[in-house]
Amino acid sequence: MTAPPAVEPPAETLSPAVARRIALAAQGFADPRPTAAVTRRHLAKAIGRIRLLQLDSVNVAVRAHYAPLFSRLGSYDRALLDDAAWTHSARRPRLFAEYWAHEASLVPLLDWPLLLSGAKRPGWWSHYGALADREPWLVEDVLTAVKELGPVGAGTLESALGGRGAPRPAGASWWQRSDVKRICEFLFGVGRLTTGARVNFQRLYDLTERVLPPDVLARHPADPEESARGLVRQAAAALGVATEPDLRDYYRLAPQRSRQAVAELVEEGELEPVEVRGWRHPAYRHPAARAPRRIAARALLCPFDPLIWKRARTERIFGFRYRIEIYVPERAREFGYYVFPFLLDDALVARVDLKADRAAGVLRVPGAFAEPGSDIRRVAAELAAELRLMAGWLGLDGVRVGDRGELSAPLARALSGT
Repeated sequence: MTAPPAVEPPAETLSPAVARRIALAAQGFADPRPTAAVTRRHLAKAIGRIRLLQLDSVNVAVRAHYAPLFSRLGSYDRALLDDAAWTHSARRPRLFAEYWAHEASLVPLLDWPLLLSGAKRPGWWSHYGALADREPWLVEDVLTAVKELGPVGAGTLESALGGRGAPRPAGASWWQRSDVKRICEFLFGVGRLTTGARVNFQRLYDLTERVLPPDVLARHPADPEESARGLVRQAAAALGVATEPDLRDYYRLAPQRSRQAVAELVEEGELEPVEVRGWRHPAYRHPAARAPRRIAARALLCPFDPLIWKRARTERIFGFRYRIEIYVPERAREFGYYVFPFLLDDALVARVDLKADRAAGVLRVPGAFAEPGSDIRRVAAELAAELRLMAGWLGLDGVRVGDRGELSAPLARALSGT
């Protein structure tokens, strides 16, 4: 890798407020939600802007990949996304592929070759390469079985292969997978297998050439340096204004690869160096980034929304310290198990612990907490409206508020109309 060119000094200084509005506009929060029914075109436009939807197995409120679209588009049919991601027909071709991007993610089809180009550091699955080299027969057996049975889950493959891969002991942890599951993850990582479908969120593997269209496959392998520039360019468009570590984190690029790509994009005029008052690191603005005079947004943000997933950036832009507390013992949690920050206009004004109680048919809010200086009455009214919208979107009959947090009582009153 050649030494990166020298980066130009910033040509402009931005206030924190302008930088915040640029970031929100880049993520789609400056645009009104659709007034008509959401279509595949709306999905494609939204994901074309933020570039990826992170996948996560937690389902206490709603799965992570559904939530960012709700935040930006409002109520929509989740089957619309399932269809665009995991089914295919001549009439309705799939729009997205699944791969390791920020983490496991849905990405536009044409981004799949960029992510497999070598621009990213090899993922954790690369450690299974030694197993593939040591037992090539198992690789061929897995590929043959997937060809015959796919789309197919790893557990079914274990049974189909007659237990040649050592089965996982009862109660074993996620990282104690059988050899068959390890090989599936390795083949997914190198692009020979992909997700053919998901059933109850279980990944069903299929041969990549049976899932992705020929024009996408023809782009692989892609040049790693050009791909790195492409990924940084897309991260810059999605973030609006960002530091180099912010850009790097979006697709989890290697530091040197990211710095090289940033320097080259600056030299080519595709990134503009700027200074943001109060930011410790130099910043870069995408040339097409907008800075609206005001943002009139209202959204609940899941913990894996790209607006807030880099916690240091969230604190830098919004003055909002946010940590997910899933792995914190209950007695030690400050705000709750699965907390959604609440965006109102251009500020994060509250946070709510959410749980979809599907048996009772209600959206539960065990705790609601206002940020210092917030207009409690307005926040409660706007949050109540957004929670009603979310409950309806999830097919729940109403919202029930607990008693944790100073916002809980005003929120309950707003929901009851008193």
